[in-house]
Amino acid sequence: MPLYEKGDVRIHYEEVGSGFPLMVIPGGGLNSMVAGLANHPFNPMEEFNGEYRVIAADLRNANGGQSTGPLEVDRPWDAYTDDHIGLMDHLGHREFMVLGFCIGGPFIWNLLKRVGDRVVAAVLTQPSGFRPTMPDLFYQNNIKGWAPALCERRSDISMAQASAFLENMYRKNADFVFTVTRDFVRQCRTPILVLPDDVPAHPYAVAIESAHLAPNAQVSLYPWKANPEQIQLALRHIGTFLKANRRAAAATQPLAAAAQ
Repeated sequence: MPLYEKGDVRIHYEEVGSGFPLMVIPGGGLNSMVAGLANHPFNPMEEFNGEYRVIAADLRNANGGQSTGPLEVDRPWDAYTDDHIGLMDHLGHREFMVLGFCIGGPFIWNLLKRVGDRVVAAVLTQPSGFRPTMPDLFYQNNIKGWAPALCERRSDISMAQASAFLENMYRKNADFVFTVTRDFVRQCRTPILVLPDDVPAHPYAVAIESAHLAPNAQVSLYPWKANPEQIQLALRHIGTFLKANRRAAAATQPLAAAAQ
């Protein structure tokens, strides 16, 4: 896997195919890794490399991954989004599409908040969200399943720092999709495709609410991953959605150039 470096941050990434860039954010919470895509309902690196330049990276400080960097306690979501934006800058892509699983949902909303003019279209696949009946789910999952192994291999990070990081990430933003407000979603004009799930970390209600609020949103069939045939239908929907929005972006590029 090639390496993108910026200061103390080292991000290992993988890219396949050619064409318009499609960033993929694997699921797995804070242990999100490219290798984990093999265990997802489908692997975008395999499904879309014939039409797009598909790019995915190990999340900074994921256990089992190869990406490392400081634990930015005061800005957890934005630190990761810095890495996503920095990687696309490093690869020379001003505009791109993005497909994210699980934690990729909040990351996509943060990308849209930070660099919405660069994201042509976004696919939120089984996105994470806040479930009022399980308000501390993400903090507890990560303080047990992410923090101990991280602190064991990184002598510069303590459990107290990891706890403060998770506190700022999940307890201080304990609502909706964690990274943006409902008002932001209402005003977001970026085309969105949502593939809902309904497990504790991926609440159906939040996925559907975000789709209802976003003015240019679509929703896939549900359930979409009950069997291989339904997954293929979902992939067909994703493929059509990406292609239509890529064409729409290409059509506006000459107009933008002429205006300049």
